[in-house]
Amino acid sequence: MHPDRAFILGFDGLPWNLVERWAGEGKLENFARLFEEGASGPLRSTTPAETALAWPSISTGVRADTHGIYDFQKLYSNYTHRMNTSSDREGTALWEHLSPAVVGNVPMTYPASEIDGKMVTGMMTPSLNEDFTHPPELKAEIERSIPDYEIGLRWVEYADAPDQLGADLQASVENRRALLRMLMDTDDWRLFFFVFTAPDRLQHLNWDETVLLEHYRYLDDILGEVIDYTEERGANLFVVSDHGFGPISKAGYPNHVLEQNGLLVREQGNSKRGVLERLGITKDAVESLLTRLPVSESQLVDILPQQLTDTVARQIPGDHPLYDVDFDNTTAFFHGTSNLYVNRTDQFDCGTVPPEDVDDVKRTLQGIFEDTTDPETGDRIFELIDGDELFPNDDHSPDFVVEGREGYLVRSALSEDVVTDTGSMEATHDPEGIFFALGPSVEATEVTDATVYDVAPTVLHSMGETIPKQMDGEVLETALTLDTAPRRQNIQHRQGERATSEDDDFGEVEDRLRGLGYIE
Repeated sequence: MHPDRAFILGFDGLPWNLVERWAGEGKLENFARLFEEGASGPLRSTTPAETALAWPSISTGVRADTHGIYDFQKLYSNYTHRMNTSSDREGTALWEHLSPAVVGNVPMTYPASEIDGKMVTGMMTPSLNEDFTHPPELKAEIERSIPDYEIGLRWVEYADAPDQLGADLQASVENRRALLRMLMDTDDWRLFFFVFTAPDRLQHLNWDETVLLEHYRYLDDILGEVIDYTEERGANLFVVSDHGFGPISKAGYPNHVLEQNGLLVREQGNSKRGVLERLGITKDAVESLLTRLPVSESQLVDILPQQLTDTVARQIPGDHPLYDVDFDNTTAFFHGTSNLYVNRTDQFDCGTVPPEDVDDVKRTLQGIFEDTTDPETGDRIFELIDGDELFPNDDHSPDFVVEGREGYLVRSALSEDVVTDTGSMEATHDPEGIFFALGPSVEATEVTDATVYDVAPTVLHSMGETIPKQMDGEVLETALTLDTAPRRQNIQHRQGERATSEDDDFGEVEDRLRGLGYIE
């Protein structure tokens, strides 16, 4: 039997080990029901296990070298960057295969696509503007029904006020649930895709299991409501997370490793920078001043053109991984959450490494990072994964992905130390998320070796749809009761029209990401 509907309920950062344990102990009754009656298993995330890559891969079934998003920020050949949005995503999302569709709070969907159905964008939305919803009039309906609705909290504010986080986060999740219910009043859909990002946010800043269990129980209650909703409509339900989570105790700095080995050089030769530094005018000093003025950093960025802010940032000394690096004399650099680049002459404006020398440089980098250890414990800090193996379809993909070994967070700042404490951060991502399915064409079974790339083809096959050959994922056939084999063929992309976002102010987005440790 091929039901004609599928509901994907996403929980950002929900880890398999905690859900499995607490469901087994009877503390999460609706997740326990999924274990008993549905298909269940850990879901392997992308490498790196990051939201910016993983949700596009869940929605399209393809790797980053096909959908084109490697991080929250897109790096350009002139060493500037801007926020990635749905306008940067290649590949066809599930809501462009299945229509009509309802899409709510899925990360990386801003600006909203003109799909057949309804869309409310999620993480990376700069403000509740005209590109926040499709159709546009849906925005006014949300403002009337949920007047306190917001995309995300300003996480930087909770570093010194952790006790306030729980109450504010709960209010935010309740508003998100109100949006879910409002959208569930729509019965005209074949695909319903909704994500709760709160568990990721909470876990970054609070890894107290008592606090987490209370939050998970609220999510479990939401799950029960969605199970009832899908059963009434004869739809298959898929419950997924983009990655897992685990505790950390230290932060490691790849750019420090590069600098100490002569592969990265800080900007020093600019006379203006030298004078400013001697006068005590640094980026930290400027940020400190802004906190005492009746204008926020994001408001200032909103007033000034991007080109001007880039220029000013290069003149004021600091520890920024792009603005404070002398790329004319740098061999390799680390950018964003996980990406290490060789400064190639065929990729970057001030490249120093010709194509024929790249492999030698990569071997050197591999050896250096394998030998880098924590001065206090002697433990290795980093794991390097070759970008050519991860992303074979894109010549300009990162040369390496850098991941922290167990207990270590990776940060991009130009640090004087290879290891520091983590500040307000208590946990970070690991690769093992969750996969559950329940419904008319779902088999009650354990699922093994599932990946985020497998979600989209599995959803399509559960509805009797053809699988695009372009998808990297496989159908999780053991999770389904269907007798028919998956059918694959070349399918023309049917992408909805997306607004461009070049003029949007992403200062608020940057504040949210900075508070969660995603950017410097």
